Amino acid sequence: MAASSAWEYNAENQEKQHAVIVQFSNGKLKNTEQVDFMLYKNVDTNNPRKKHRRIVAADTDRLCYVGNNFGPVSLKCNTLCKYFVGVLDKKTGRMEIHNAELFNMQPVFPGESVTEEASSESQKKSYREKVDSLIEAFGTNKQKRALGARRMNQVGSDTLQKAVAKAAENIIDKKGVTALVNDVAQTEAQDAFLYIPPCHTAANKPEDVYKFDDLISPAEYEASATPAKAFRDILPEDIQKMIEEGSPSFVVEELKCMPMNDNLRDHKARCLWYLNQLIKLLFMKVVKHKFALGDTCPRLIQSKLMKTFTFLSFNSGSIQNVVSSSMKSKISSYVLALALHINDFQTDLTLLQRDMKLSENKMLEIAKAMGLKITKRSVSMSGGVSEDHKFGTLVLPLLKYDQGGNQRKRKRMA
Repeated sequence: MAASSAWEYNAENQEKQHAVIVQFSNGKLKNTEQVDFMLYKNVDTNNPRKKHRRIVAADTDRLCYVGNNFGPVSLKCNTLCKYFVGVLDKKTGRMEIHNAELFNMQPVFPGESVTEEASSESQKKSYREKVDSLIEAFGTNKQKRALGARRMNQVGSDTLQKAVAKAAENIIDKKGVTALVNDVAQTEAQDAFLYIPPCHTAANKPEDVYKFDDLISPAEYEASATPAKAFRDILPEDIQKMIEEGSPSFVVEELKCMPMNDNLRDHKARCLWYLNQLIKLLFMKVVKHKFALGDTCPRLIQSKLMKTFTFLSFNSGSIQNVVSSSMKSKISSYVLALALHINDFQTDLTLLQRDMKLSENKMLEIAKAMGLKITKRSVSMSGGVSEDHKFGTLVLPLLKYDQGGNQRKRKRMA
């Protein structure tokens, strides 16, 4: 018959035989036999708030650990639960149950104190600050120089932030919030004009508002003769192939109605080819090599497009030409201006919007920034389907739109 065991709760000497359970905040100890534990009790046994305070210290060959049952670093579970530890006497088969308390052991860095005040102050320090303290005490000369340089940069950054904050306060006090809001709205309106082609508002003719030479320089126009030959001599089967390949609808529709006059046909072919290159560039995020627009694109035009519609970015040890969102807006405005020259200064905005994959609001925003008159017209599409399209017309004098009128009103929350 198996031996039986019994357990009993030892209520007489609980204070004397109080059990301690520890856990380490930064991991588990591999060898617990090489750890020296010490338990400290508060000597003020008359004070009911202090007589139960305990501090547990543990020394290893690398770090010292400290845990206590009071203060902000103590475990709250001790007040919510009651823990017990059983000690089994193998000879008698009886197990004594003792009260137990949990302690969270945290590493103590050189210079720290185990008092309540110092422990609270230590908790306010970040890990970075504690590592900096170790570098100050035990770091190499190289580490100390790096620490000093980082702190100098931090001081400079804090000084700059304070100076900016002080300057902002002075401006607000001097001009007032209302005036600043109006200045921001005016600046945003002016920023929209930074991405449109050079505009000559005093021009007397539509073709002089956005001059053709500002869109395609004479050197680029001359260089486009060879690659534009494919558009000049295009055949119906070539147009069908472009439709199947997903070429811009605006370019395809214009190629269907090329003029018979050789000079006009050549001019329109060059304009359409250049516009097609702009739309190709619009869909690129990063131009990784110099022939990204195709081998047929002359190097002169390639370089001009990179310089005008991209900015240089350093990434992974190499320099790249990036097409940002603001540059996409700039490309779109140049496409629209070139389309106006192709179509006698009246063009289908909806068709261009779909080719450039813009939202209708964005397309209208660009057209209004360029001072175009916006109209709506029904257009017959392939298959006999009729659609309502927005058209932009360049009229003199240029129209001026209220920038605040385009902003959507916020809906009130119920």
